[in-house]
Amino acid sequence: MADITLRLPPTLAADAEEAAYALAGFDSYAAFRLGEGSHVLGPMSAVLLRTEATSSSQIEHLTVGARNLALETLHEGVSDNAAVVVGNVKAMESALKLGSEMTEANILAMHRALLMNQRGWEQQAGRYRDRLVWVGTDGYSPRGASHIAPQAELVPEAMKDLLAFIGRDDIPVMAQCAVAHAQFETIHPFADGNGRCGRALVHAVLRNKRMALHTTPPISAGLLRRTTAYFDALTAYRAGDARPIVEQFAEAARYAASSGRELVDVLVEQLDVARESLHGIRRDAAVWKVLPHLIAQPIINTRYLQDAVGLSKSQAERAVGVLAERGVLTQRSGRQRSVVWEHRGILDVLDDYAVGLRRG
Repeated sequence: MADITLRLPPTLAADAEEAAYALAGFDSYAAFRLGEGSHVLGPMSAVLLRTEATSSSQIEHLTVGARNLALETLHEGVSDNAAVVVGNVKAMESALKLGSEMTEANILAMHRALLMNQRGWEQQAGRYRDRLVWVGTDGYSPRGASHIAPQAELVPEAMKDLLAFIGRDDIPVMAQCAVAHAQFETIHPFADGNGRCGRALVHAVLRNKRMALHTTPPISAGLLRRTTAYFDALTAYRAGDARPIVEQFAEAARYAASSGRELVDVLVEQLDVARESLHGIRRDAAVWKVLPHLIAQPIINTRYLQDAVGLSKSQAERAVGVLAERGVLTQRSGRQRSVVWEHRGILDVLDDYAVGLRRG
């Protein structure tokens, strides 16, 4: 892979470039819409990252709603799937750090972040596999598998070769993302979590190539809309045809850019409604610090506000009291009768986005 000549039909090369610039345009739009350096941009980036992590997990049939994911982040969840998806969120966060330095150690750190939250797989976290793996059949035999990955002893060199390919700057970025992802899935370097890690790797490449500096565009959301075509494209790649996977990623990138803009807009609308509800509250009140965090974490408790926002216990209590009194938050019971407060509008926006993906 390090020195391969990637020849794309001119129309596909142009399509891939157009898709990459659509992603860059979305990234710039989010920064412009929110204000680069704004206290809202960070939480918005976080919720886009969680949206991407959730979509990527859903491709692996790990489905979790926005409420369960937010509860799990507060350690108030009761869903095993939510705990696994939180691991995927951490892997995505690690992938963005990988973007600044594409090294083998950072890829292993990304995998460690993913699998440490997955019960029974902790010993495999952050390590290349030491066994044969395959795709498309039961776990006992590769007979009938759609793909049998290379022998375990070939993985380290194959990954070094892949990283050399990613380091090149003579390939259209979206095509490079697609091929790097497909090669990663072909190597299947880990005992579990390869799909989610491979999709997270795409964001590391986009960050590395400076196509997405502020946000995490929901590319997996685009792939989720046509999972059969996505898996068929991976199969075609393994047979020597890279065109379908580049086409799938170009289409997914365009969807990520357009739907990402819509998602940013409707979440900002929710913030604007909340600001109107808080009319008359003095500008130095702690409640204004809390408000943007509701995008990334639409269910909160006072402990979260102390840890994430830096409020004192009394400030946190006053802030949630004001937000509840003004109708921005609704009180709910968490696990073991603890009290949490949720922003129903933001939860509905995130769940509606997920439902739209499942409809295709």
